[in-house]
Amino acid sequence: MLSRLRKTQKLRGHGIHSGMGKHWKHPEGRSNAGGGHHHRINFDKYHPGYFGKVGMRHYHLKMNQSFCPIVHLDKLWTLVSEQTRINAAKNKTGVAPIIDVVPSGYYKVLGKGKLPKQPVIVKAKFFSRRAEQKIKGVGGACFLVA
Repeated sequence: MLSRLRKTQKLRGHGIHSGMGKHWKHPEGRSNAGGGHHHRINFDKYHPGYFGKVGMRHYHLKMNQSFCPIVHLDKLWTLVSEQTRINAAKNKTGVAPIIDVVPSGYYKVLGKGKLPKQPVIVKAKFFSRRAEQKIKGVGGACFLVA
């Protein structure tokens, strides 16, 4: 049969056999497509500052150099056992317990909170000014370790 005599010839141009009424897959583009073009109004309105750069570049950034976990004074005695603190309070010979924060994963001691009124020797890589004042205020000492 000739194609000009087939039924589809008559149906050309009608809705069921054309692109009308069909759900085409991604007519506007996938995901964030067109953010700088046909979807610009949406991006400017709801996501200002999405495009562009801010700040200076830092080549070969090494995060290990700025790694410095902190511990506050109010959590200092949790690094040793409760029995250590009780024994140090009973001990009147003047031997203060040593708290080394580096093996516990901390480098710097900060001065938030209060210390119990008993001397303690604290070893750390860094101390804040207020932490050092408070440790020395209860009769303790601060030692820097490498």
